[in-house]
Amino acid sequence: MYVPDHFSETDVGVLHETIRRIKLGTLVTFGPTGLTASHVPMLIDPEPTPFGTLSGHVARANPHWREASSDIAALAIFLGPNTYVSPASYATKHKTGKVVPTWNYVAVHTYGPVKFYDDADRLLRLVTRLTDTHEANRTNRWRVSDAPAEYTRAMLKAIVGFELPIARIEGKWKMSQNRPAEDVPGIVDALSREGDAAAKVGRIVAERNEDRR
Repeated sequence: MYVPDHFSETDVGVLHETIRRIKLGTLVTFGPTGLTASHVPMLIDPEPTPFGTLSGHVARANPHWREASSDIAALAIFLGPNTYVSPASYATKHKTGKVVPTWNYVAVHTYGPVKFYDDADRLLRLVTRLTDTHEANRTNRWRVSDAPAEYTRAMLKAIVGFELPIARIEGKWKMSQNRPAEDVPGIVDALSREGDAAAKVGRIVAERNEDRR
């Protein structure tokens, strides 16, 4: 990923917490037929340090797990808040007119050797953790143990788990840090009026440019 210094985020704690908030990632691997991508929820564990481990599962019917090369690092992509930014909000537009649109976004890329497995006990622990994580804030929580045990065992046969020990991690917070400081208030104000997704980006723009305002 192309990451200019002013967009770079290297704090592993921040990157891990961002992955936890995004939840859904894109696992990309290379194999005999070329590149393959699967969109799956993943968990991030801090061990082993310094970058931790991702885990998740794919459908057994998905050829991804059979075709992924063990010799070439996999890539897992997590795309966070993002939105279009119009140059109409820039203060500098009225001075020179030399402005163009852009797109602001948060992205985390992780790289490492992906390992697939189909051990039933291990898969049960994985799906239990995934379920508990995503049900945690619900008042009427569903648990894996709510389903009949024989049904759960049958469903586990339909998936394959994976782990990706992270060898390298990159974070990019493209939040208008390359714009003149005088443009930032206009960007934040405009995004705050464009809906929840854009407003979320606007808040990050304000945070990331706080020392320049």
